[in-house]
Amino acid sequence: MPEPVSEKTSSPAVKPTIDLKDPSLYINREIGQLEFNRRVLQECLNPDHPLLERVKFLAIFSSNLNEFFMVRVSGLKQQMLLGITKRPPDGLTPREQLAAIHDVVSELVAEAMRCWHECLYPELVKEGIQILSYEEFKKRHQKRLSDYFEREIFPVLTPLAFDPGHPFPHISNLSLNLAVEIRDPDADETHFARVKVPSTLPRFVPLKPFDPDNLVQPSVQKFALMEQVIAANLDRLFPGMEIVAAYPFRITRNTDMEIQEEEADDLLLTMEKNLRQRHFGSVVRLGIAEDTSENIRNILMTNLKIGASDVYPVKGPLGLNNLWELHGLERPDLKDESFTPRLSPLLNGEENIFRILQRQNVLLHHPYESFLPVVEFVETAASDPKVLAIKQTLYRVGPNPVIVQALMKARENGKQVTVLVELKARFDEESNIEWARALEKAGVHVVYGLIGLKTHCKVCLVVRKEQEGIKRYVHIATGNYNTLTARIYTDLGFMTSDEAMGADASDLFNYLTGYSKQAEYRKFLVAPVNLRASLLELIEQETALGEDGRIIIKCNSLVDEQMIRALYRASQAGVQIDLIVRGICCLRPGVPGVSDNIRVLSIVGRFLEHSRIYYFHNQGDSAMYIGSADLMPRNIDRRVEVLFPIENAAMRQDIVENILNIYLKDTEKAYELQADGRYIPRRELEAGSESLFNSQMWFLNGRTQPMLQPHLPPIVELSPPETPPE
Repeated sequence: MPEPVSEKTSSPAVKPTIDLKDPSLYINREIGQLEFNRRVLQECLNPDHPLLERVKFLAIFSSNLNEFFMVRVSGLKQQMLLGITKRPPDGLTPREQLAAIHDVVSELVAEAMRCWHECLYPELVKEGIQILSYEEFKKRHQKRLSDYFEREIFPVLTPLAFDPGHPFPHISNLSLNLAVEIRDPDADETHFARVKVPSTLPRFVPLKPFDPDNLVQPSVQKFALMEQVIAANLDRLFPGMEIVAAYPFRITRNTDMEIQEEEADDLLLTMEKNLRQRHFGSVVRLGIAEDTSENIRNILMTNLKIGASDVYPVKGPLGLNNLWELHGLERPDLKDESFTPRLSPLLNGEENIFRILQRQNVLLHHPYESFLPVVEFVETAASDPKVLAIKQTLYRVGPNPVIVQALMKARENGKQVTVLVELKARFDEESNIEWARALEKAGVHVVYGLIGLKTHCKVCLVVRKEQEGIKRYVHIATGNYNTLTARIYTDLGFMTSDEAMGADASDLFNYLTGYSKQAEYRKFLVAPVNLRASLLELIEQETALGEDGRIIIKCNSLVDEQMIRALYRASQAGVQIDLIVRGICCLRPGVPGVSDNIRVLSIVGRFLEHSRIYYFHNQGDSAMYIGSADLMPRNIDRRVEVLFPIENAAMRQDIVENILNIYLKDTEKAYELQADGRYIPRRELEAGSESLFNSQMWFLNGRTQPMLQPHLPPIVELSPPETPPE
């Protein structure tokens, strides 16, 4: 295990005069996350996307914002409540961060509403998709909607009064509600009532079905918003009363659960209890219609125990995450063309997967290459009579997971099966609990990981008895064992029979399931054991090379202060550094004397960029690691993560030339981070060029698009040694 690199370490040739702990050198983490969501929102305006895909991006924007409040804003409010004064590297206090968040979110929500009203909705109307206010419908159509209300909605509704005899009702997280003002004509009194809009019914109520066979001249498909249908028929809920007004509102609660694992006798039961408690977290955001009366606004603020800064008035429909319903319409003419992932040429045949892996390693690039070989790897192991044991980590598996079914089948076939199910996978806890119980019922040995650590690595180990003895096969990846996300996330998976990696995988599972204090691994970099020290050592190695150094990192987030300072020192020494960071990046590129040699790109496109690649040139004797870890304190210090090496020079060169360099050439979907924290689309920076290059389309089309010249000189590896290709 490499020795940790000192915070003060620097190349002898560099004499930094700038304090690398200066807060001005760091972008705030929370603002960085909101800026990523701004880039998602900008995709709604990109005419290169089909219309319903742009609507989808608006739904993703809204979902991201929900999660941001449920977790990040909740955490900052808790810090304020507890009087925590520790500041992040950028120096902002929790109160200052919350004030900045309010300003940015208000701006983003207004921008999202403009996008909906001025851009997306007018185009939907042109395509025959109309969402009308209740008043815009003709009388006969209102009658049909009233009939639907009577038949489908009314039986589900439960109006809840609020007065001295009725406490203020509990408002569930992210539920859509109507705050109703009612006047009793006999007593001449005004009352408040709450009506919950049922989430079990479609938010967009169709007036008539769309004809998918008539796409040449499609008929108009009209929708009404569920809350407006309910508001128009409130007299059925409050007979004899006068309906003064009804205003939609929606709250967001703190859902970031604190789990006292040391005190939990049964982590599964503790998680189930905490999930129930999630519904009662404190309110951190109130979304209301812009025209909500002052009286109703005050009633909600007082009883939800929030301040004015927690209120977000919206000019338009609340809860745009429900736009997923529109994306689900049968309108293939308004969506991305479907595609069939390619089968890796190394696996294109009927040969047993284990025989293939005895000869060569296999690298898979999802979703462009099929995820089916990974499924086949587990399914073949489940039925192969020579397989003795399967060990696997599961983080997010999704609904009806074929991998889980294969593991249960393996147990039925007498294999020894051990599965680590991470119950603390945020917002997938309920699904993971369900599958953990199903696996246990099938006789699988299920464990839940280490106290205080979330198991985020993606590893499957197969132990097989062969003629020459016991042999281990490993699949290790950047993405989850989830067949749905494997079609929309870009990830890398690696299958091997390498003895050292197999031994490392065995040691890893012993660490996860037993009392092992494994501190050294042959090839794996494992967090929180040796990953931080090893990456810092690799960065320092390039720093010592000065202008001959070269680093390329592709990850989801770059937040860790120690890693950022190491990269700053490398840049000061003259190392050329390219960072492809999809989401949060707290490093400021292009700061004179600090990060002149660092470029940061973020790619937002059809697929979610999820793969992590760490490349260090080392004058041609390069090192490359791939795996599950991002450069965040939680990933490096509080999660079990694994990075694994790509040792074959030819495979490394292929990844550099045909993956990393392709991303660096992207001028259509890439954004470039500026020193002031702004992300500028590279298509604007490349405004004078004749054509734009889309990396994801290049991958999707089987590397057939012409490549443009890179902005930096291409990396040249040393000639690969005479070894069989992996």
